[in-house]
Amino acid sequence: MRKIPVIMASQHPDNVSAPYFGDSPFISTYQEPEECYHCFHDLGCDEYMWDWEGKLVDEAVVDRLVRNHHAYFSKKQLGRDVFLTYRIPNNSHEPGYRLGRAYMGILTADEFVQELKLHTPPILEVILPMTESAAQLMRIQETFQKTARWKTEVFEQKRVNEQIGVIPLFEGVNDLLSADQIIKDYTTRYLKLFGHKPEYLRPFVARSDPALNSGLIATVLAVKSALSDFSVLSGKIEVPLYPIIGPGGLPFRGHLTPMNTRRFMDEYAGVRTVLVQSSFRYDWDTALVKKAITQLKKEVPTREAMIISARDRTKIEQIIRISEGYYRKSVEKLASVINEVSEDVPSRRERMLHIGLLGYSRTVGNKKLPRAIKFTSALYSLGIPPELIGTGRALRDIKKAGLLDAFNACYLNFEHDIKTAGYFLNKENLHFLVNDRKMWWEIEQDVRLIEEYLGWELGPRTLDHYFHRNSTSNIYFLRQDQKPLTKEIEWAAKWRKSLG
Repeated sequence: MRKIPVIMASQHPDNVSAPYFGDSPFISTYQEPEECYHCFHDLGCDEYMWDWEGKLVDEAVVDRLVRNHHAYFSKKQLGRDVFLTYRIPNNSHEPGYRLGRAYMGILTADEFVQELKLHTPPILEVILPMTESAAQLMRIQETFQKTARWKTEVFEQKRVNEQIGVIPLFEGVNDLLSADQIIKDYTTRYLKLFGHKPEYLRPFVARSDPALNSGLIATVLAVKSALSDFSVLSGKIEVPLYPIIGPGGLPFRGHLTPMNTRRFMDEYAGVRTVLVQSSFRYDWDTALVKKAITQLKKEVPTREAMIISARDRTKIEQIIRISEGYYRKSVEKLASVINEVSEDVPSRRERMLHIGLLGYSRTVGNKKLPRAIKFTSALYSLGIPPELIGTGRALRDIKKAGLLDAFNACYLNFEHDIKTAGYFLNKENLHFLVNDRKMWWEIEQDVRLIEEYLGWELGPRTLDHYFHRNSTSNIYFLRQDQKPLTKEIEWAAKWRKSLG
């Protein structure tokens, strides 16, 4: 059995500060192989996600890593000790030629490390974003196998294994709630094609995109439901499941920071691999980051998932529909403002232009929205944390429906998360926005209802919170005068230690 990595570094562009090994917060495609090495060597990460989805990539990454750091990768070999995992395009949403490039990169990397007498294959698995069916996963298996055989026939260089591990990434609330059925179906199809079950599977639960589409409460409850389902399913199908989770630093995107590791592990017990995104690595003191990674590596593998009973599952799904409904209706109304502000949120990676399906955006209802990091950044920059949207009205209805006990039993850190987000609320801005456009009144109602529920007034408490509030006030008035917002957006982000 191969080693299951605990800490996966990713290229999510949510950092406000420059990485400790560079001068600029923007990390180019050219710099990413070196970033990968630093994550392994300096921080103690044991996996790195190499992202082909909607962004430009260095296709010779394995060659660069091993040539530039031969001594390190001779000792810590790719595919054995540390892991490079491609997040491939889903060709239901991106052109197929990019998938072909990824396949050939994987296959030619095999040849390269074989020449150096290193462990092969260096790349064991790929991540399939927006997984919605077992058929999508099987298509990756089938097309990869065909590509490997074609390469063997043409170049007479056989791969050790014509199969590739496929990690399903579930990015919507409905997909999370049915993820166990997709995995069960995939296992059956896999057995039929290859004559044996997978040795293990690593289902991947997203935290950002479900939140963008369905809000904070619905996402946390859907993720907890999926982790419960995976734990039960593993015994039934006799295939070990090692779930992955992809959190950001702000509560809306998962609330994993070096200062919040204990609460995070309590909330998402049952995961076996945790993403540490750019903000986690670069917006905090490096010594603190290393200490947090050490703690996560030690404790994450020991935590078991909370099992949700069938009776409680029915209640949880009721709560999800209540909270999702309020959130989505409000976000659809606010979409034009969010899109406008997001245009001034600075980029941190070389994403592809939005042409056709290249670098696709996200949608809520019929409204197009920026991707999760810029969405979150835009709302925080206005002083309106997205955690608050729909939440007050949902809490009111959850209480009326007698579902509060089930909610509190499942979402352990709700009060901590919502208070943390609330520190960055700018009530003056919200009042101005309500006067500008009445659609913001719903958010004002949410704030009032959350405060009633908590018995606590939302708003800044520390000096950093007040500095953040002042920056968001500046952003409001700069926007009124149609002035550039980028510098002030960055300044506000520094106070919350995350771009979005």
